[in-house]
Parts: sequence; C-alpha cells; structure tokens
Amino acid sequence: MPVLIQSLLRVSQIGGAGKLTRHGLRAEKKIVSANNVPVSVRIIRPNGKPKGVVLDLHGGGWVIGNAQMNDDLNVAMVNECDVAVVSVDYRLAVSTPVEGLMDDCFSAACWLLGNDCTEFAGLPVIIVGESAGGHLAAATLLKLKEKPELLLRIKGALLYYGVYDLTGSPSVRAAGPETLVLDGPGMVDALRLLTPGLTDQQRQQPPLSPLYGDLNGLPPALMFVGDIDPLLDDTLQMAERWRAVAEVEMHLLPDSPHGFVHFQTAMAGKVLAHARTWVSGVMGG
Repeated sequence: MPVLIQSLLRVSQIGGAGKLTRHGLRAEKKIVSANNVPVSVRIIRPNGKPKGVVLDLHGGGWVIGNAQMNDDLNVAMVNECDVAVVSVDYRLAVSTPVEGLMDDCFSAACWLLGNDCTEFAGLPVIIVGESAGGHLAAATLLKLKEKPELLLRIKGALLYYGVYDLTGSPSVRAAGPETLVLDGPGMVDALRLLTPGLTDQQRQQPPLSPLYGDLNGLPPALMFVGDIDPLLDDTLQMAERWRAVAEVEMHLLPDSPHGFVHFQTAMAGKVLAHARTWVSGVMGG
C-alpha cells in the first residue's frame, strides 16, 4: 500500500515546476553528502539574497512522501520570510531501516551546516519537521550534539505534531475513532513494524526516541499539536522536557486532528502565518 500511495503522490506532483514558476521561483535537485551518506535534496531559493535557510523534513509516516510534498508551505515560507528552503528527500522505510532515514537527514544537515555548502555559509538555519519529519528533525538535532560547532548554526526548530516516543505515548495507546485521522492501536503496530526485533526498552533509546534524549544545547522551538491528535502527548511531553533547556512556544489547537496544517481551514491558516512570523523573527527579519 505505501508503494501505491507513493506512486499516486508522484503522479499528483506532475507539473509542480509550473506551480513554482507562477510564484517566480524554481527548485534545484542535487545530491549532497556528508559522513559518506549521499542524499538528495531539493532547494527553493528566494529571488533576493536569503536571510537564512530552512531545513525541511517532510512527514508521511516514514513510508510515503518526498521533498516536493510541502511545496505549498515552503513557497509561502520562501516568499514571506526571504529564506531558502532545503528539503530532504530521505529514503523511505518501505525498503530502508528507520536508522537509514535518520542517517540521510543527519547527512543533509551536516552538509548544509558544514564547509561544503559555501552558498549558505554563515546563514542562520531553522529545522522544520512535521509528524514523522518532526521525529527525524528532533533525532537530527540530538545527533548534531556530536558536532557542536554545527549545532550552533541552528537557531530554531519548528515542529508540527511530531513522533518522539517510538513505543507509543499514552495518547497514542488510548486513541480511538474520535481522533479522526490516525488509529491508536494501528499506530502502535506500525511503530513496532518500523523497529523490528527491538524491545520497547530499545525503542526508547535516543535518538531513536528523541523524547528520552539529552536535550541540553538544543535551540528554541515552536511546536503545534491538535487536541484530538493521537500524538498529543508526544508534543506535550517533549515541550515540557525541551522547555527546561531552551525557550519553547507550544500551541495546543482545539478540535484539530493530525495533519491539520494541510487542511483548508482558518485555524491552519493562522498557524502557518504565525509559524512564518516566528521564522522571520528567528532569522532577524
């Protein structure tokens, strides 16, 4: 099923370059590498000199999605915040262990923040992740603690309803049909399939489960989650722990299910507008 959905996603994205052109933008795909891990990235640049860079990690439950799927959100970010967006086309867990996805995101981050990326040298960076991308963003930040000089370049983390406990947080385990989008028992099974052969104790080891990591040194964060999202506790618990080491702004949205930023609602519009304002502020704009 994930392969079929991925194929349909790619079909739906035919003509995506034309959509960017209508906004006066274009995307460049390139293969970058750090730590001997090559990974594809997709770069959208503003028309003028960028004030900073957004490192975008898409969602899709680790098994679907690509670097193009957040184009609508990223175009608005580029045009309103004067930033470049580097979206990571990480491998998917249909054929790669989740650790491989984490390696891809870490490689892209190290490339962007290191000496090989001269185009964006010295610019502030914000890491953005949604759902599974939120998990990968938090895991990437924890892995960057190995390279503190690179971590210092990251000035903020924008996280939408991320997954931070791969054993299933209490709200995941308790989720029923009222959550609308995701099924709690199904999510627990999916997390076990994502991490085959591991015990729950092993699944909780960071950075696999970022919630249990040492968050010291992480940047300020902006987090959003809906109050009927099964991943509610993931964000609430992560925000509480993160707040002990850095500034955290956390918003709990009423009657909002998982994935709400992609819905055409007034709530989603306000959330995305606030996120862009926050990004501009962090970038010094």
